[in-house]
Amino acid sequence: MAASEAKRTAVARTKRGTRYGAGTLVTRAGPNGDTWIAKWRDGGRQVQRGLGFVHSKKHPDGLTRAEAEGALGKLREQVAVERAEERQGEAKRAAEEQRRTLAQVGEALIAAKRAAGRKPSTIEAYSYWLRIHIVDYFGPMAVGEIKRDDVRGFAAALERKGLAPKSRANALGTLHSLIEFAIDEEWMSGENPVKRVKKPAAAETDPDVRFLETEEVEALLRAVPDDPLGRVERVMYLTAAMTGMRQGELFALRWRDVDWTARRIRVRRNYVRGEFGTPKSKRSARSVPLASRVAGELELLFQDSAYKRDDDLVFAHPETGRPIDRSKLLKRFKAALRRADVRAVRFHDLRHTFGTRMASQGVPMRVLQELMGHRDFKTTLIYADYAPSEHEAEWVEQAFRPTAPDAIDPTRPIGDSPAVS
Repeated sequence: MAASEAKRTAVARTKRGTRYGAGTLVTRAGPNGDTWIAKWRDGGRQVQRGLGFVHSKKHPDGLTRAEAEGALGKLREQVAVERAEERQGEAKRAAEEQRRTLAQVGEALIAAKRAAGRKPSTIEAYSYWLRIHIVDYFGPMAVGEIKRDDVRGFAAALERKGLAPKSRANALGTLHSLIEFAIDEEWMSGENPVKRVKKPAAAETDPDVRFLETEEVEALLRAVPDDPLGRVERVMYLTAAMTGMRQGELFALRWRDVDWTARRIRVRRNYVRGEFGTPKSKRSARSVPLASRVAGELELLFQDSAYKRDDDLVFAHPETGRPIDRSKLLKRFKAALRRADVRAVRFHDLRHTFGTRMASQGVPMRVLQELMGHRDFKTTLIYADYAPSEHEAEWVEQAFRPTAPDAIDPTRPIGDSPAVS
């Protein structure tokens, strides 16, 4: 019985006896009878299809060998047509992908960035450069057709528009990201043409850091209106100047982030372009010292606020509990500066006020980097010129001290010749 079962499931192969490559017919034994199996190679791949039962007493309607050979030929023709249509479809899709414009690539890239959880400010930056400059210049041009000369022309067009070097570099950086994304998605091939185009030279930065002196900070605080919103703003200005926190970090500060016992403020969030998010960089998530004066003012603000839960905002709008409108805050900030007769500075310069004051007190630059949440140490070094030095002047005097004590009279004006005896 076992031998009979094995015989039924065995595969018997029979050659067609036709030209090479026309295919092969195979009979396969099964519990319900033998069946015809057609096999052939198509474009390097093995194709195998069932044709039906073999003609027999059990299956009088089954296929004879001649009928099976005819079915094999028709099936091969049908599969060949299907494969040709499939290849045409693939070629058409590939051509369409190669014809993707930068606008289409940008839409896909932004969707990918959003799905990856990138910050709203990052998404908005991509959208801005794409919409305002890139699509405006390249129009319906396919991403795969962009060459190095096209990128050079784009860079020249940005310069003619009067964009600053940093803005031009940002636009070219966005274009580079778009094309790199298209290459990764196999919508185009070859090297990214932006790589070999010379980037705009960085503009010279102003070596002078704008900040307020201590007396100017006090004058600003006195000039803030004594209304419900002003009472919030005054403490915000003081906190900015004495912690170095960014404006977005102040907007997002919650009562749970203020630790009066440890005398620290923990920076865990920011609020930028109408959305709460994580800090600007990994280093931006930090804690900063809470000076006694700031702690006292925050305590008074807490007592006066209608929003005292752990997750309520410290600098909430007194009527809504939501973040203060940024444009309105800046207008009131500038008005307070004018009333205080203090030179015009930006809100961000309160952060520079903290940096320069800490440097002037001898705080090491590496410590200051951590306090301010700078990702790059070079950024912190803008405050190095404000750090005190007890010995540098003495070093200069020592280096230029005369070797012969009587050679030069230090009281004689420079340029006078010594008396000749």
